[in-house]
Amino acid sequence: MEPELEYPRLLPSVLVPEHAGTRRTTRDWIVDVWCLIAALVIGAIAFAAAHDTHDYPDWFVIWDLAAGSVACLAVWTRRRHPFGLALTLTLVSVVSSAAAGPATVALFTLAVHRPFRQLAPVVALALVTLPVNLLIFPGDEQWVLNAIVGILFIGGVVAWGMFVRARRQLVFSLRERARRAETEQQLRVEQARQQERARIAREMHDVLAHRISLLSLHAGALEFRPDAPPDEVARAAGVIRSSAHQALEDLRAVIGVLRDRPDGDAPERPQPTFADLPGLIEESRAAGMAVAYDWELSAELPDALGRTAYRIVQEGLTNARKHARGAAVGVRLAGTPGDGLTIVVRNRLPVGAVVAADIPGTGTGIVGLAERASLAGGRLEHGRTEAGDHRLWAWLPWPA
Repeated sequence: MEPELEYPRLLPSVLVPEHAGTRRTTRDWIVDVWCLIAALVIGAIAFAAAHDTHDYPDWFVIWDLAAGSVACLAVWTRRRHPFGLALTLTLVSVVSSAAAGPATVALFTLAVHRPFRQLAPVVALALVTLPVNLLIFPGDEQWVLNAIVGILFIGGVVAWGMFVRARRQLVFSLRERARRAETEQQLRVEQARQQERARIAREMHDVLAHRISLLSLHAGALEFRPDAPPDEVARAAGVIRSSAHQALEDLRAVIGVLRDRPDGDAPERPQPTFADLPGLIEESRAAGMAVAYDWELSAELPDALGRTAYRIVQEGLTNARKHARGAAVGVRLAGTPGDGLTIVVRNRLPVGAVVAADIPGTGTGIVGLAERASLAGGRLEHGRTEAGDHRLWAWLPWPA
């Protein structure tokens, strides 16, 4: 569900006038020139309206013009000191009609760049001093009408400034959300890549370790019995050649996955399922292992569950060839939908000195199996039993 849009606490680039304390950009120069022109125009109109209906002493006219000119020049500092400038020009505009334009620009700038807690005192000061300004500059003597117009004018400037501020907040919020979404997308892509690399590493271990262990087993048999009958040597050599060919095919497939483009256009290599498990058992038996296979399943296994079961049995057989060469291995699968699938791979441990095939291992096979089982919502245990056997046990959930 999309969360409700919230305006975050804005960064200094939004709450503080743009590029405060830094060199003005071209856009800043254009905006500042327009603000200066607006201050001059509004101040000139206010000065003409105030002095058109009343005659003031010459010194007061000079003061009014001088104060308005200085106020217009002070507008150039609106980015650095918006609150102080608005407060000062509001007071000056009470006794100087020409300063009304700069005061309006300063009030608008304050409404855009500062929160309401700083804007409120200046607005209150402008409303409180409005009657004094109307007494000094009565205009056409319609005091009530002039007061209403003044209040509406102040309210309009403040409302316009707050609208600009709210729009900037919204734009900043959308930009920040887009930036955060892009960052999160990059993190998800990187995480997906890491997961894919881990998956490929598990596939390489599961497949190649099984093939290479078969190669080592037959090569060891040939080395142990150099005087074997020619037909047995030929059969062992054929198994070695077939296993080497399969290992190369598996390696080529994995490297192909690594070389494929990341857009996923290339089809994935078909993954083994429960239907391929008998072939795995027969392959191990052909390599000389004594494997007893038994299964009691009340229904057909789903593909994902069957694939995980295949990998667990494959790793169990590989470990048995590595660490208990010549020992009988028992493989049993049992389960029903709703109760889960239980997998047991059991083999006798060697008596006396450990006789293991000279096959280097990564030490991550059981770790990978445990991760597979955990990701599937199951659990895996392994170790020596009281009867002296090594048991690899796994339970996987089987949806009803």
